[in-house]
Amino acid sequence: MLPLRHALAVAAVQVFILSENWALGKNINFYNVRPPLDPTPFPNSFKCFTCENAGDNYNCNRWAEDKWCPQNTQYCLTVHHFTSHGRSTSITKKCASRSECHFVGCHHSRDSEHTECRSCCEGMICNVELPTNHTNAVFAVMHAQRTSGSGALMPSLPALAWVSVLLLMQSHCS
Repeated sequence: MLPLRHALAVAAVQVFILSENWALGKNINFYNVRPPLDPTPFPNSFKCFTCENAGDNYNCNRWAEDKWCPQNTQYCLTVHHFTSHGRSTSITKKCASRSECHFVGCHHSRDSEHTECRSCCEGMICNVELPTNHTNAVFAVMHAQRTSGSGALMPSLPALAWVSVLLLMQSHCS
């Protein structure tokens, strides 16, 4: 009977360890993980590519200032002006507040034969690409980590498994 209890205890510990590692890993967004070069100035701080009236996307991103966005901003904004032939005439990228991101999309000016496409995104230097049409001139935000307003703690599966094994072992020892 002792080897059975030992095997159950070892299995429970392994389930506990593997389940905790899985639970901790589910909240990591591997697409936007980039180590900061300098300390963050405040919680949830981020950086955006920033340029004013650049001639093309490559030079905008290449020479973008490497600085943290102000605390009153939550998104990265990109404004792209281009001709009817698709040639970029002006690119502006910057940190933006929610109100600056209300007018995303593309608008064609018949007077100047130019199109302006605006997009906003959420996340560390997420504004790499240029908006060029209605499918990518959007307001892209990440899903919220917590979906309910409840702050109640829920027991984790590994903790419940561990308690169950301990109760099982105790009942066999009695």
